[in-house]
Amino acid sequence: MTQALPELAASSPDGSRQDRTGGKPGRSSEPGEAAGDDAGHATTKKKTSKKHSFWREFAILAVIVVVLALVIKTWMFQAFYIPSGSMQNTLAIGDRIVVNKLVYHFRGISRGDIVVFNGDGSWDPDPSPPSSNVLVRSWDDFESFVGLTHNNDIYIKRVIGLPGDHVVCCNAKGQITVNGVALSETSYLYPGNAPSADKFNIVVPPGRLWVMGDHRAISYDSRGHMGDPGGGTIPESAVLGRAFVIIWPLSQAGLLNIPATFEQPKLTASSASSAAAGANSNALAAAVDGGVPVKEEGMALPLTLGFAGGVPLTVAQAIVRRRVSARRSRRRARQA
Repeated sequence: MTQALPELAASSPDGSRQDRTGGKPGRSSEPGEAAGDDAGHATTKKKTSKKHSFWREFAILAVIVVVLALVIKTWMFQAFYIPSGSMQNTLAIGDRIVVNKLVYHFRGISRGDIVVFNGDGSWDPDPSPPSSNVLVRSWDDFESFVGLTHNNDIYIKRVIGLPGDHVVCCNAKGQITVNGVALSETSYLYPGNAPSADKFNIVVPPGRLWVMGDHRAISYDSRGHMGDPGGGTIPESAVLGRAFVIIWPLSQAGLLNIPATFEQPKLTASSASSAAAGANSNALAAAVDGGVPVKEEGMALPLTLGFAGGVPLTVAQAIVRRRVSARRSRRRARQA
């Protein structure tokens, strides 16, 4: 009866031992080597994963920033550059201002507000029609979005008269009156300027505004457009928003508040008796700045605000995504 014996390692001539598979001493695969290879692969995979994760998060952040910038510029806040002196000394040439496009969704336009508006159909009766070419229109929109081009029909002035107001220049003291109430304008008029060198007497039509610059001697405002549609007034619907802050230069930075003279209670009195007033069609005879439009700033402000909002949103979505991924991994581990 043959008994099976354990398989022994054979001895080599030099006394060393060799297994029967022909393996050589010192060449056997050790558990530590396999673990080291696995660790190296894991480290490389982890580094690659981190690199991919970085670019994924960067792409998500870029998309969020651009979308937020577009939303901010279109519906919330927009920066403009002041190219002329028609609003001095309130706004100097070269000032950068921010316009609030949301405010008039929550309150009406007020006397004394500094507004940015589109002159199409009122101060610019014959705007150029948009191109019929879709590609050309798309490119024009893109240039406007990034600030490469500027609309030539956007203006900035101060609201003097609201719909129904009876606005007259001037009383015996040379002051402009609104509904019979004299305005004390010395706090914002350019030094040495009279309230107006031209006489006018107008009842502001429904849905329209009478606007004037603070540098009255050179401002081409409602007085200079009395021969245009609306008799110099502009539609409320043309207002893009309220200029509420100067952001540059820093020496000029500050809020643009409504002057105290427009807070007089009598200004809000009924203007029913103003219907009897007649409109004077005299054009502005003083030297004027030609109605220089304000210039839209580029994307610096919207992109900055977009970045400020995009970073926390990107971090938040990354945290949520990683937590969801971790929960799924734990669930799969329990099921295994």
